[in-house]
Amino acid sequence: MRWLVTGAAGMLGQDLVEVLGGEGPDVRAVDREEVDITDPGAVATAVADRDVVVNCAAWTAVDAAEEREGDAFTVNAVGPATLARAIAGAGGRLVQISTDYVFDGNAEHPYATDAPQRPRSAYGRTKAAGEWAVAASGVDHLVVRTAWLYGARGPCFPRTVQRVLTERGGIDVVQDQVGQPTWTRDVAAYVVRLVEAGAPTGSYHGTSQGQTSWFGFAGAVAASMGLAADVVRPTTSEAFVRPAPRPAYSVLAHDERAGVAPIGDWADRWRAAADEVLGLDAAVRPGA
Repeated sequence: MRWLVTGAAGMLGQDLVEVLGGEGPDVRAVDREEVDITDPGAVATAVADRDVVVNCAAWTAVDAAEEREGDAFTVNAVGPATLARAIAGAGGRLVQISTDYVFDGNAEHPYATDAPQRPRSAYGRTKAAGEWAVAASGVDHLVVRTAWLYGARGPCFPRTVQRVLTERGGIDVVQDQVGQPTWTRDVAAYVVRLVEAGAPTGSYHGTSQGQTSWFGFAGAVAASMGLAADVVRPTTSEAFVRPAPRPAYSVLAHDERAGVAPIGDWADRWRAAADEVLGLDAAVRPGA
């Protein structure tokens, strides 16, 4: 099976390439400098000999999208549409990475894959448009929504918490936003399992199971660093007003299709990921 990973310089893209065994004849990794996903000619050439294309390329600057929604739309909607048309013509399969922001964040129960989309931000609207464009193209596709991503190969919440705690000794974190911290390596492995299992066309949720708040996640990060729980102080979203509204509830429901089990519980997966993500030495980490 021949793969193409777009947006391969990002945190998820890098982990996906690694899970696939690294670059080689069967795995090609490209970023915008190599293939602009909004350029039909460049895309047609890139996908011509590929069986599966995983689109990790995205405008992810959530706040900046509020003022530059047109630019975000180009990357998050026009890009996937361009990929979908080319892949459909080449007879391949597209995996479109999407987000919890396509939902309104006001639910009280986990969002099903077919829940109504009511995005409240420019970022969410452009990602929802990308999902629509892929589905409307008729290409064989999987939409994999994920959220609260962290990993060892890019900026992410746990590493920010680690830096602030190291520099200041304490941090204030909101406790009124709830979601599912998810390791990029787990998402990468989940995508590969779906494709290899021949999962049917449709939408899937690639997040960890369980749920916690940003405050709860920060507490888990502090514990991994061997710090006392009181270094993380609870606060509310009112203390961190931003241009784009953040979902209060980002919990996605999971099901098992094509024999592919969902990702495990967020706390268990964080314990597996912590040393690598935070750059800790497991042999000397407190409690090891």
